[in-house]
Amino acid sequence: MVPVSVVIITKNEAALIEDCIKMASLITDDIVVIDNDSTDGTPLIASRYGCRVFQKSWSGYGANKNKGVAQARYNWILSIDADEVPDLELIKSLHNLTFDEPNVVYDIKFKSYFGKKLIRFGNWGNDHHLRLFNRSLVKWGETEVHETLFLPSGAEIKSIAGYIHHHSVTDIDDFERKAILYAQLSAAKYYKAGKKATFIKLYFSPAFGFLRNYIIRLGFLDGAEGLAIARVIYKNTRLKYAYLKQYKELPQTQNTYRNELVIEQVN
Repeated sequence: MVPVSVVIITKNEAALIEDCIKMASLITDDIVVIDNDSTDGTPLIASRYGCRVFQKSWSGYGANKNKGVAQARYNWILSIDADEVPDLELIKSLHNLTFDEPNVVYDIKFKSYFGKKLIRFGNWGNDHHLRLFNRSLVKWGETEVHETLFLPSGAEIKSIAGYIHHHSVTDIDDFERKAILYAQLSAAKYYKAGKKATFIKLYFSPAFGFLRNYIIRLGFLDGAEGLAIARVIYKNTRLKYAYLKQYKELPQTQNTYRNELVIEQVN
């Protein structure tokens, strides 16, 4: 085992979390699961595999990840989702690290799947994220969606061999549902940041995103799945600015409604 705590946030992940935990258990003796009121047995599965499970109310992706980081036994954190599975090459790399440079943050490559198909091109084909860090210097930004790590001055980013296999969506219906959810959350994030739904953002940004993903980044080489990804990315971009426009037009007295709408989408 290595001195790393694996932190996972969950909400009804019973169909996926077992594979994630099995591989995580080859890394560490400390797997922390922050669960948001799952009703499908997710906490029971996690507990059965020796994870420490904590029930926490939903505060946003970054905030709930920070709740898990706070419960970890080790300062080094590997943050993964229940639909993400470290492979053996990555696990070997982790076992070879010395963990004596707390200012280093590790960038990990991803392999993403649409159903059972590995996506090799488009936005998903060259995916990578900062996921291994020391909590004494680094923490998650507490935004509603697309959370990022706050890095200290002087932080050094290094790559590490191996992959996290991301089982992103099961089918097109699952993808569509997630696109609507993330559009709602992104709109709320943009609203708080004071961003505007301009004509360009509403109409040109979705089209450019489609062309970049499907043509420039060769998404068409992934066949029907590549087209589906490009189309849903277009929809997500269009919706998040459409929702933002709606939020801007709501009277300020309806702030509570706006917040409840986003919470309803998460739950």
